Amino acid sequence: MAEASRFVHIVDEVPELEGRTDGPVLVHALDGFLDAGNAANLAAKHLLSQSSGRVVASLEVDDFYDYRARRPAMTFIEHHYEQYDAPRLVVRLMHDQHGTPYLLLHGPEPDMHWEGFASAVRAVVEHFGVRLTVAMGAVPMAVPHTRPVMLTNHATSPELLIQENVWKGQIRIPASAQSLLELRLGEWGHAAMGFVAHIPHYVAQFDYPRAAVSILESVEDVTGLEWDLGPLRTAGDTKMAEIAAQIEDSEEVRDVVQGLEQQYDAFHRPSTEEGSALPLAEERDLPTGEEIGAEFERFLAGLDRPDRPDE
Repeated sequence: MAEASRFVHIVDEVPELEGRTDGPVLVHALDGFLDAGNAANLAAKHLLSQSSGRVVASLEVDDFYDYRARRPAMTFIEHHYEQYDAPRLVVRLMHDQHGTPYLLLHGPEPDMHWEGFASAVRAVVEHFGVRLTVAMGAVPMAVPHTRPVMLTNHATSPELLIQENVWKGQIRIPASAQSLLELRLGEWGHAAMGFVAHIPHYVAQFDYPRAAVSILESVEDVTGLEWDLGPLRTAGDTKMAEIAAQIEDSEEVRDVVQGLEQQYDAFHRPSTEEGSALPLAEERDLPTGEEIGAEFERFLAGLDRPDRPDE
């Protein structure tokens, strides 16, 4: 573990975790690739708003962060610089609404040294006796916003899974620091799992609090932790009303959403005959790709400026 010590500094004494019969849970959400709709980041921010967690481990962000690819913000005032938003990748000791302690790893996804990052998190897991590591993420998918948020769950052991996944068989996907971390933790004998929310592709670049709620509800199910999700649900309802108002003004976008609804409903409709294939969505005349693209540009612009719907 000598390499890990290069990448992380861990607080030696954390009295809140001493004398417990079971180890804490480590929840992690990283800004970057695996966060469509900003869902995982919204979930992490919500947890941070409910517990003033102190830092118990700090990862050497300079070893992981590509400053030229993701330049941090800073403020220039008249004739001088100030308020530099330095990136931080830290583990905080948090408490749920019942006072149960857990760990939260949050910050930017590492751009480099992924193996070093995994080793550093392993050092944290073994130092604090973490019993389960849970990842939060989200990806854009061809799903409608008018249906329940779907989740894919994944784990280092089948016994950790809590639901059937939509995907069957094998699929090649781009790797992420989170996915490599889970793979390595499993190889090192540590229990790890996670949830990936499916975000409607037409709103994937905007905040989607509804998915953050679904992710945290699933994390509650597998960890026994509990949080007040009321404010997040309210934010989700507000965003849904905003999306509905924008879609109402575009017949072409409504057609696309209706097509996605038919596809979703057909997939989830129980089969009437054993072994029969899932029914296909009803055929309908859809606008061309260029027409859809133009309408979605107007739709997204409206979401970006909800106070000026005329634009």
